[in-house]
Amino acid sequence: MSQTTVDRPVDTEPPVTTHATDPKGRAVTRIVVAVGFVLIVAVALLLAFTASSEESSRITIGFSLNSFFLWLGGLNPLIQIPVILVVFGIVVGIILVLIEYAPRPGRGYFIMRLAACLIIPLLAFLLLRPYANAVVYVVAIALLVGGLLFFADFRSRQGAGYLFQLILFMAPASIMLLLGLIYPAISTIFKSFFDKSGESFVGLENYIWVFTNPTGTASVVNTLLWALLAPTISVVIGLAYAVFIDRARGEKLLKVLVFMPVAISFVGAGIIWKFMYDARQGDQVGLLNAIVTAFGGDPVQWLAIKPVINTLMLLVVFIWTQTGFAMVILSAAIKAVPVEQMEAAQLDGTNAWQRFRNVTVPGIRSSLIVVLTTITIASLKVYDIVAVMTGGRDETTVLGFEMVNQQQRFQSYGHSSALAVVLFLFVLPLIIYNARSMAKQREIR
Repeated sequence: MSQTTVDRPVDTEPPVTTHATDPKGRAVTRIVVAVGFVLIVAVALLLAFTASSEESSRITIGFSLNSFFLWLGGLNPLIQIPVILVVFGIVVGIILVLIEYAPRPGRGYFIMRLAACLIIPLLAFLLLRPYANAVVYVVAIALLVGGLLFFADFRSRQGAGYLFQLILFMAPASIMLLLGLIYPAISTIFKSFFDKSGESFVGLENYIWVFTNPTGTASVVNTLLWALLAPTISVVIGLAYAVFIDRARGEKLLKVLVFMPVAISFVGAGIIWKFMYDARQGDQVGLLNAIVTAFGGDPVQWLAIKPVINTLMLLVVFIWTQTGFAMVILSAAIKAVPVEQMEAAQLDGTNAWQRFRNVTVPGIRSSLIVVLTTITIASLKVYDIVAVMTGGRDETTVLGFEMVNQQQRFQSYGHSSALAVVLFLFVLPLIIYNARSMAKQREIR
C-alpha cells in the first residue's frame, strides 16, 4: 500500500501577542493611561494660564506653518496649486507608509513606532511657533502625548502596532473634528457666559436676554414656527407628489420639474421670491402684486406685514426648496413597499385611501422620520433666506440669522454665543432621535 501524504497548510499568520491580558497588566495600563491624561491636562492648563509677555518672541525650528503660508502666498497662483498638491501628497505618503509598516513585528518596526510617537507630536507642536516661555510646556505635552500613545500601543491586546495604526487612520479626521467642531462648540458655550466683549463674566444674563428682549424672543418664536410648519407642510406636499406623480404619465419629467428648486441655493431662491413679492407703484415686477393690481387692488408690501404673515411668506420659499427633496426620498420608499401587501389589502376590499393609510404609510415610516428630521434641522439653521429677503426686519429674524447679526453688526459676542447655544439645544434632540432610529434599523437588518 502506498502512503499518501497530505500537505498541511503552513500557518503564516504572525503570532498574536497578549500584552496586558492578565488582570494585573490591565490595571497597570489603566493607571498609566489615567496618570498620563492627568499630566497632559495639567500641563495644558499651565500653558493656557501662563501669560506671554509682549517681549516674548516665538521659537521656530527654522520652519513653521506660518512661514510656509507666507512663502506660498508670494508665489504665482498657478504655481500654488501644484505646490499644495505635492505637499499634500508627501503628508499622505508618510501616513500611508507608517500605516503599512506599523503592525509588523520586529525591532526595527518597534523603533520606528517609538520614533514616530515622539517626533510627530513634537514637530506638530513646534510648527505652531510657540512663545519662548511656553516651549517647555509644548515639548512636555508633545512627549507626554507621544509616550502615552506608544505605551498604550505596546500594551495593546491586539498586538504590536495595531493601536498605532488605528490612531494614524483616525488622526486626520479627528483633528479636523476637534479644530472645526469640538473646540468651537466649547469656546461658544464658554463665551455665552461673558459680556459682549468677552471679558467680564455675566452668568446667565445673555440667556435671559434671549428670552426677554423683543429681538431675542422674536428669533426664538420664529425659529419654532419654522421648525413646526416647514417640515410638516414640505412632507405632506412631497408625499402627495410622490403618490400622484408615480401614477401619472411623464413621471420622470414631472419629478425633474418638482426637484429643480432643490438644486437652487437658498440665496438664489430668496432673490427669485423677492421679485415675486416685490411691490411698487406703476408697473409691477412682482407676480403677486401684478395679480392684485390687475383686479383693482393696491400693491401690498408682503414682507412687511407683521406679525407672522411676513414670516409665512418666507416659509413658502423654504418649503418650495424642500418639497422636491421630500418627494424623491418618499417616492423611492413607496416603490419599496411590497406589492403583495397592497394586493392583499385590495383583496380584503379596502379602498385606495385605506390602503395608503394602513399599508403605505407604515411601510415608509422610517423614511418619513428621516425626511422630517432632516428638514426640521435645516429649518432650525436657516439663515440665507431671511438675510436676503428681509435682513431680519419687521420681526422676521430667526436664531441662525440673529446669531450672525449680533456678532457682526453689534459686536456682541456674548449674545451671539447664547443664541448659538440655544440653537444647538433645539437641534440636539433631533440629531439624537435620528441617530437612535438609524441604529434600530441596523439592528433589525
